[in-house]
Amino acid sequence: MAKSPRPQTAQELALMQGFPPPEDKLVTVANFQVGPYNRWGFQHISQILPTAPIGRGDGTAAALERRAQDLGALAFTGAGGRMTIAEMLETTYTDGFLVLKDGAIVAEQYFNGMGPHTRHLLMSVSKSLTGMLAGILVERGLLDPGAVVSRYVPALRGSAYEDASVQQVLDMVASVIYSEDYDDPRSEVAAQDRSVGWRPAQEGDIIGLYHFLPTLKKAGEHGTAFQYCSANTDVLGWVLETITDTPFADLFSREIWSKLGAEDDGYITVDRYGATLPDGGFCLTLRDLARFGQMVLQDGHYNGQRIVPARWIDETRHRGDNRLWPTDGWRALYPRGSYHNQWSNTEDAHRSFFGIGINGQHLWLDPSANVVIVKFSSWPIAWPAEGDDTYIADTFAGFTAIGQALA
Repeated sequence: MAKSPRPQTAQELALMQGFPPPEDKLVTVANFQVGPYNRWGFQHISQILPTAPIGRGDGTAAALERRAQDLGALAFTGAGGRMTIAEMLETTYTDGFLVLKDGAIVAEQYFNGMGPHTRHLLMSVSKSLTGMLAGILVERGLLDPGAVVSRYVPALRGSAYEDASVQQVLDMVASVIYSEDYDDPRSEVAAQDRSVGWRPAQEGDIIGLYHFLPTLKKAGEHGTAFQYCSANTDVLGWVLETITDTPFADLFSREIWSKLGAEDDGYITVDRYGATLPDGGFCLTLRDLARFGQMVLQDGHYNGQRIVPARWIDETRHRGDNRLWPTDGWRALYPRGSYHNQWSNTEDAHRSFFGIGINGQHLWLDPSANVVIVKFSSWPIAWPAEGDDTYIADTFAGFTAIGQALA
C-alpha cells in the first residue's frame, strides 16, 4: 500500500474552497467516504447528511486534568520496522489523537484542521457505544438478550432476524446474507448505504433503513460463526427504540450523553425518514469520546454517577467466545481475542479492549495502565486489503507501546 510520508490536509487539497468550489473539489454524498474527500467530509458530516442531535444536557462539563507528556518520541516496532508515535500519527492520516492516563489528558493533538470542538464521524466505533446503551436496558429488565429480535420488532418477522436472538445480534453471530465489502457496489452494505442516504440512490433501491432491514434473509444457523454485519447494530438500535418508545438519538442522550459531563452535543446521521444509523453514524468530539472511554474503564461510573451497569461491562470484557473470533487478520493479531456486546477484546497482556471503525477510527481501553486512547483518522481506504495491514498493525502497536510506557 503506497502511503505519502505526510498526507495532505483538506486545506492543502483545496477541498470545499471557493464560492462555489470547483467541481473536482466538492465533497458530496457520492465521495465523502473515500480519500481524499474524507479529509474534509468526516469533520463536516452535518453539511453532507441529515442528522439528529445528541444533547449533552444542561450540566457543567466533567473536568479533565492535564498532565502533559511527550509521547511523540516513543519508539516501537511497526509493520515496517522501528517508528515513533509521531510517525505513526502522521502516516496513518490522523485527524485527532488523545490519551488519558488515570483520567487526565497526557496527550492531545489535532491535525488536518480539526479542533477541540469539531465533531468527527466515528464509523463503527458507534457500534460499541450502542452496545453500552443496550446494557443499561438489560439491567433494567426491559431487554432480554436471549429473546428473539422479532419479539420486540414484529416488522422483522420473515427476515433473517425473525429467530435471531438479541445476544446473537450483539455478538455478530447472526447468520445473514450480507456482504460487508465497502468497495463492491453490489454488496448489501452498499445497498444499505444507499437506503440511508450515505451513497446516491440507484434505480430499484429500497429507500429507508426500516424498509431495508426486513428484506435481509438468513444465510444459515445463527450462533455458529462470527459474521461482521453492520445491519445487526441497526437492528439492535431499532429494538432499543421500540422497547423505550424513544428515538435513538434522544435515548442515547437521556441515558448516557446528558450524564457524562460532555463538553459538546453530539449528533448522529439519519435517513430521509428520520431513522438513525447506530452502526456508524455517531459524530463526537475527541475529548467527549475519551470521557466515554474513561467511564467504561471505571466500570460505568463517571461524573459522580453510575451510567452503565458494571456487570454489563464485566460481561462484555470477559464473556466473549474465542472459538468464534474471526480467523482472518484479527486472530493473527490477537489469537486469544473475542467479540462480545459490540466490543473487541484483545486478551493481550493488559487485557485491552476496543471499538474500531473503518478509515481509522479507534477507541482503545487499557485497564492495566488505566489508559484511554482515541484516534480519529481519514484513511484514503475503508479497510486495508488482505495481506497489507500496515495501518492497523502500526496503530495497534503504537497503542500497546503507549499502554506499556504509561503503566
